[in-house]
Amino acid sequence: MEIRAEAVDLDEIRSWRDTYRQEMGCQIIHDSIHTRRGWTREFVLSAERVVVGYGSVAVAGPWAVEPTVYEFFVTPPHRSRAIELFRALLDASGAGFIEVQSNDLLATAMLHACARDVTQCSILFHDNLTTSHTPLGAMFREPSAEEAPDIPEEHLRWNGVVEIDGRIAATGGILFHYNPPYGDIHMEVSKPFRRRGLGAFIVQELKRVCYSGGHIPSARCNPANVASHRTLQKAGFVPCGHMLRGSTIGLSQDHERISTYT
Repeated sequence: MEIRAEAVDLDEIRSWRDTYRQEMGCQIIHDSIHTRRGWTREFVLSAERVVVGYGSVAVAGPWAVEPTVYEFFVTPPHRSRAIELFRALLDASGAGFIEVQSNDLLATAMLHACARDVTQCSILFHDNLTTSHTPLGAMFREPSAEEAPDIPEEHLRWNGVVEIDGRIAATGGILFHYNPPYGDIHMEVSKPFRRRGLGAFIVQELKRVCYSGGHIPSARCNPANVASHRTLQKAGFVPCGHMLRGSTIGLSQDHERISTYT
């Protein structure tokens, strides 16, 4: 069977990406890369001259010197040839790295089949529980423009601060650089106010803000940051996956296929 990976414009894979999003049904960490001009190369994948999926490679920003496959989709009837299609994508793109989220089962299988030195980059979380933390003296509110000068006024509603005795003890917000309706929650507690439960409190309140705006809260953190793991879980988040990265450099990808460069 002839296997082909061919470079195309983004418009040619938009409908494929919609199908991919529907199948994933979760936050897609690198979703916004596609919208950044010059950051990606897109490829359609075909078997016997029938298009059966697509692949995306990041080539700018943090991936400028390490082109990295970060999205891969093949329709279910053709997944018996997934490894051949993925290797054709590697050849056509010249990508030396693969970066995927483990709750993308097909891409994760390709990572382990075609890469080595796989490492965990971050832990992914989704919301599982509504909490009701009320630390003594803590008040959650939207920041003022003066308190958040780097945030556009129209985005202040997606941010929050925790105030104690007139002092800002914690800050946080929701980022929407992901596939709708997901929002990514981030926060920071000032050092003098740590170990009082304020991190879980502000995450809890940002989740509420996220839901009230019609979005679904999610989060991620560094595997080594145990304090963040505990804070997110205390606020009702549970681990749902990992960001994984591996290298294909120096590995043989011998197989029968045709790779088309444009």
